[in-house]
Amino acid sequence: MIEKKVLDKGFVKLIDMLGDDRAAVRAARVSYGKELSTAKRDKKLIDYLMEHKHHSPFEHQVFTFHIKTPIFVARQWMRHRIGSYNEISRRYTTKYAEEFYIPNHIRTQDTKNKQGSVPTEDKHMENKAINVIKYTYDYLYETYNKLLEMGVAREMARMILPVGQYTQFYWTVNTRSLMNFLNLRGDSHAQWEIQQYALVLAEIFKEKLPWAFEAFMKFEYRGDLL
Repeated sequence: MIEKKVLDKGFVKLIDMLGDDRAAVRAARVSYGKELSTAKRDKKLIDYLMEHKHHSPFEHQVFTFHIKTPIFVARQWMRHRIGSYNEISRRYTTKYAEEFYIPNHIRTQDTKNKQGSVPTEDKHMENKAINVIKYTYDYLYETYNKLLEMGVAREMARMILPVGQYTQFYWTVNTRSLMNFLNLRGDSHAQWEIQQYALVLAEIFKEKLPWAFEAFMKFEYRGDLL
């Protein structure tokens, strides 16, 4: 298993994996009734497939990740539909309900890009904003527990919890879909928090599938962070 820390309390864990670089080679060569060849020729085929956008062979390499991330990041993440998700449920458990994302910096709205933000240089405002965030988390978590103590069902008490709360989920995804994720989230136009997860996923991709990652960066990657 590979585990990498992200943000203040998050992580990405590689739980399981099906296939290696040559899984894509085997899938591609079956079209011609052929098998694996030399490492040099197999690596060259990976490049050819990526360069010419023959992406289906990369669907035969599959990762299963355990992700811990703030809810607002998870909601962006799950816009990537080609994959399988199972998430912790606040209907069933209060475990980890006390964990909230505390940013180490504050960003203000970008005046040019309505979807973007820029780090503030106003340290007084930054400290004040982080304290407001912490206070709000404490208040809402205390209120959540009061509701539970009153006998309110977990599925209702959870309504007041903010999207800065951490959630956990399993994500099973093939390399083709992982590359799509990295193109969109491993880019400066994405929100900073999800960028941090994209950077870590790229590290694992590179470690487990070095040929495919190298070809992806050479021919397919469209972002500007990796």
